[in-house]
Amino acid sequence: MSIARIHSPARNAMQSGQGRTDEWIFEWSPSEPKRIDPLMGWYGSGDTNRQVQLRFDTLEQAEAYAKSKGIPYEVERRRQVPALRPKSYADNFRTDRLVNWTH
Repeated sequence: MSIARIHSPARNAMQSGQGRTDEWIFEWSPSEPKRIDPLMGWYGSGDTNRQVQLRFDTLEQAEAYAKSKGIPYEVERRRQVPALRPKSYADNFRTDRLVNWTH
């Protein structure tokens, strides 16, 4: 039996905000390598568990699901993203700026 992986998804490359990064994804790790189809040359596998991807709101829910089904799992935690400080265009013209604003 293969091990399941629980992780929080990374931001999309086209995404500047933090949307949909607070959920947790439960997915299976590969149990067999992919092989090349001799006729068409496509990559394929008989491992259908790789197509399953479950989404949970919290890590605890994902772990509880794995424990209730008796599935071995590992948790991958990504590094914390620093909090973004909101900025505005008016900050460029504040009187208490340390450095003069130039074009």
